Amino acid sequence: MSDAETLAERVRAGDLRLHELGEYADHETAAAARRHLLEVETDAELDAVSDFTFDAERASDAHIENMIGGAQIPMGVAGPVQVTGGAADGEYYLPLATTEGALVASVNRGLSVIATANGADARVTKSGMTRAPVFSVSGIAEAEEVVSWVEENTDQLREAAESTTSHGELLAVDPYVVGDSVFLRFVYDTKDAMGMNMATIATREAAEVVEAQTPASLVAVSGNLCSDKKPAAINVVEGRGRSVTADVKIPRETVEERLHTTPEAIEEANTRKNLVGSAKAGSLGFNAHAANVVAAAFLATGQDAAQVVEGSNAITTIEAREDHLYASVSLASLEVGTVGGGTKLATQSEALDVLGLRGGGDPAGTNAEALAEVIAVGALAGELSLLAALASRHLSSAHEDLGR
Repeated sequence: MSDAETLAERVRAGDLRLHELGEYADHETAAAARRHLLEVETDAELDAVSDFTFDAERASDAHIENMIGGAQIPMGVAGPVQVTGGAADGEYYLPLATTEGALVASVNRGLSVIATANGADARVTKSGMTRAPVFSVSGIAEAEEVVSWVEENTDQLREAAESTTSHGELLAVDPYVVGDSVFLRFVYDTKDAMGMNMATIATREAAEVVEAQTPASLVAVSGNLCSDKKPAAINVVEGRGRSVTADVKIPRETVEERLHTTPEAIEEANTRKNLVGSAKAGSLGFNAHAANVVAAAFLATGQDAAQVVEGSNAITTIEAREDHLYASVSLASLEVGTVGGGTKLATQSEALDVLGLRGGGDPAGTNAEALAEVIAVGALAGELSLLAALASRHLSSAHEDLGR
């Protein structure tokens, strides 16, 4: 009996628990033991799950608990396309990991059309990762006292928060009062890191200062006014992570020849679908399928997949002009990084290498900003391609042709 099988039998006998296996064997063997246990208990065959390329020890230490292997998602590439951004500058291929047939083809079509228009412009217009603890007070009088103290002592909070990190910078502390609850929305520049953990640790340190200097008592380091991984109007309005816009001007003849429709038809489809339809639905996203591209790019490059929720907070605008079509997509809260988290995993690191954006930028923060700009251009390409397919009534036939 192998070491993995022996460990699995000890778990079945109740001598060990799944999470303790890493204490009795290396992480590769511990994962094999968990797979063996599952195969015995469930009759599943986990040959594909066992075939992974990332380092088991690093993954178990930083990314996953009770590891059994890896989940594999097909990865494709779209592009290249010229991106002129505040940080991005040049031709980029965009890696996309997805199981949705026709998505990469659609984005690639959009990028091809954008390329014929000499590329797209993109800019990060606002940057700031947030964490918003909630404090309890006795009533509105104490709430006002806390808010006044925070406004007068932001430098003291900044010193406490920044003592926990060599990279993050506290940009602002915005107070919100609801009865006997006080929310303080801390906003950080996290440079090339997505920065959620950085912001949480820094905010916890600052919250202790608030507790020591005011009547407030910390209830939770996150009071959901941040707001993380949930649809939230505050992120649509104020932004979280990177707020980024990409736009392009496509000659009228290119629209007609490459997209097989007219600027006017695409504008009408966008107005009636993305704007009026979304408004009627009470949507926080006024776009066709921006989250499709955000999700595929996130999975490919090691971003936090749950933050696609915020990434879908996007508005697509289309205007038919005399000699061209103007198109833009504005993503209010795109939370991305090129260091830390899943960006360290093997395939995700390679995808960032394809983009030329792995690791920290020079100056700090520019790689993450460039990634946000390229993803925004990819989302714009997806919007153009889908809207054109709808306007020309080619959407269903495209899926049929690709066998999806």
